[in-house]
Amino acid sequence: MTGESSGPLQGVRVVDLSLLLPGPLCSQHLADMGAEVIKIENPRMGDMTRHWGGKIEGTENSAMFSLLNRKKKSVTINIKREAGREVLLKLLATSDILLEGFRPGTMSELEIGWPQLQKKFPRLIYCAISGYGATGPDKDMAGHDGNFAARAGLLGLNGPKNSAPVIPGFQVADIGGGTLVALSGILAALYAREKTGIGQFVDISMMDGAMAFLHLYAAEYIANGKKPLRGHEMLNGKLPNYNIYETKDNRFVILAALEERFFRTFLKTIDRSDLLEKTPLNEENLSTIHHQMIQIFKSKTLQEWKPWFEHTDCCLSPVAELDEVFEDRQLKARGMVTLQKSKTGKDFLSIGSPFVFSETPVNIHGSVPDLGENTRELLSELGYSEAELADLKEKRAI
Repeated sequence: MTGESSGPLQGVRVVDLSLLLPGPLCSQHLADMGAEVIKIENPRMGDMTRHWGGKIEGTENSAMFSLLNRKKKSVTINIKREAGREVLLKLLATSDILLEGFRPGTMSELEIGWPQLQKKFPRLIYCAISGYGATGPDKDMAGHDGNFAARAGLLGLNGPKNSAPVIPGFQVADIGGGTLVALSGILAALYAREKTGIGQFVDISMMDGAMAFLHLYAAEYIANGKKPLRGHEMLNGKLPNYNIYETKDNRFVILAALEERFFRTFLKTIDRSDLLEKTPLNEENLSTIHHQMIQIFKSKTLQEWKPWFEHTDCCLSPVAELDEVFEDRQLKARGMVTLQKSKTGKDFLSIGSPFVFSETPVNIHGSVPDLGENTRELLSELGYSEAELADLKEKRAI
């Protein structure tokens, strides 16, 4: 069942109906951990990310799809057709987890939602990722990462003081609030099933998950009613020792010497210990120190600052551009920058797994499936004859 997989989830079968980013990245983590992931796609077009952006050389798959769907099997099923739903039910009878990312109620309207599946498959773990969750007055609203981050309070804290909020250059609600929360929920439900023998519904709201990033500022708000302000708080721009600075060659660095001892270490290494002697690090001096730090960082190029990046206690880092990220020595040493092989045998850059296990290591190496590549194989395993497969195709169910 698990083929070339290894890892702590060997023997677990996942049926993945999700599309785009949050769900597919979640199921890829499961696949890296050893689960057999069966990606269900519509026979006519498949996951739209197959066609987004540049393609991996020699393949029909985009780089984006390839970065989200390694080690999976692709089965084409039209779940809007009754015959297609019957195929899905047979597949679920052999599976442990169902993952989907539709609006709440969509699956139930097709009579394959949690209420119906719970009765048929009591051990099934059903995880649904949606924008606002399966309950509440706004559960049916459309939205994207920016909407969830905005309503959860993250967007309002992001950006310089006295300016408009800035859209993050990454999908904090989709991945942080969706992918990773779903992954945690699924793994917890698997553990619970080991003790009880019973599956359950894992209801993931990306807005809920985004709000979970607020604990630092929420604590102060709860304690004294103080509303955090963009660019005015300890970790979003207030402190000169925890801030972003421009270099002489118009690049950027971040000094994250939050504790004063690290800030003093940094100043000592650049021969500016006098700075805190003249202007102690306290509330009334923050602006003065910040202005001096701007001048200090403007005096050298990014390359000239390199020795301080490598100092273990300076807490100074370059603001890396993407090509530099893929050359980062630590990320390469940890396996986060890796090479994958396309179906043509050519290597392409990929992102590794952030999960490291001492006894059951993950295996990230496996092909990216073409649309419907494994349909005949897996349906034959379920007992479908050639004639039945042809009939399903004729009915546009697969």
